[in-house]
Amino acid sequence: MTEYDGPPPLLDIVMPYYGDVPMMQGAVRSVLAQTDARWRLTVVDDGKEPGVPEWFAELGARDPRVRYERNEHNLGITVNFQKCLDAADADLVTMIGCDDEMRPDYVATVLALYEAHPEVAMVQPGVEVIDEHGAVVDPLADRMKRSVFAPKVGGVQIMGGEDLAASLLRANWMYFPSICWRTEAIKKVGFDPAFTIVQDLNVTLSLVKAGEKLAVSDHVCFRYRRHLASESSAQAVDGKRFREERRFFLAEAGRMEELGWHRAARAGRRHLASRLHAATLVPSAAKRGDVASLRRLAGFALLPAKDTAAKDAARNADKG
Repeated sequence: MTEYDGPPPLLDIVMPYYGDVPMMQGAVRSVLAQTDARWRLTVVDDGKEPGVPEWFAELGARDPRVRYERNEHNLGITVNFQKCLDAADADLVTMIGCDDEMRPDYVATVLALYEAHPEVAMVQPGVEVIDEHGAVVDPLADRMKRSVFAPKVGGVQIMGGEDLAASLLRANWMYFPSICWRTEAIKKVGFDPAFTIVQDLNVTLSLVKAGEKLAVSDHVCFRYRRHLASESSAQAVDGKRFREERRFFLAEAGRMEELGWHRAARAGRRHLASRLHAATLVPSAAKRGDVASLRRLAGFALLPAKDTAAKDAARNADKG
């Protein structure tokens, strides 16, 4: 990895990279365009695209805040995420997606929020969604996040405890690549290699259970890329996404019961947004005549794990 010998930054921006070169370059340029210069960018390349190391070598020669490393072999999503996190040593860290973009005031916004709210470990700024062409879009999933599940924030709202846990177990309305974290806090949790889809929610809930708080701002300063070619979209079609989500939500429900957070436990057992997501894919599976996918998706959508809920209820009755 190229060395950085400048003054310590306040914010490490780390990018686990694999995939489209022009989109990655757009993400990097959005970092370079920040109005607040108190950042450092580290890119860890998990691919083999030609010309990328040379592009970063030229860029790093002009701006020493840019660091780059290409992995000798493909590590996969979760391991490369952890490697990026390990590279951060500033007080704060943001893990930008390699196809996302920051508005020019992103760094200034999150640093100001931490200055105003030093008690929080996570900052979720306002986000707009863009498509593969960079146009602002408003897909159904994001409309549901905003209008049904996300808190209605005017300015800044501080959240934590069972209220935040229950809210996120109903629907993960946060946008992981846009979140700015206290580095010390997120490093204590890290990324669990058992997950590929819910790793972001696992990190967030782990911090919430540890007593950490979140600041949510309505000021839009991040552009989140939404496109059908994503890994999570492919895994939703074959059911892998929902199998992982169901295992995770039911395990979390048990942990919430142990904390005495019964509303959060119910939200985990019901995993409402996950099941609604499966339901939205049923019509397309039916149209394709994909009977196997149709059955899987319908099962995820219609059948919360009643046996697990019953076992939890019996366990709680025994404790009483």
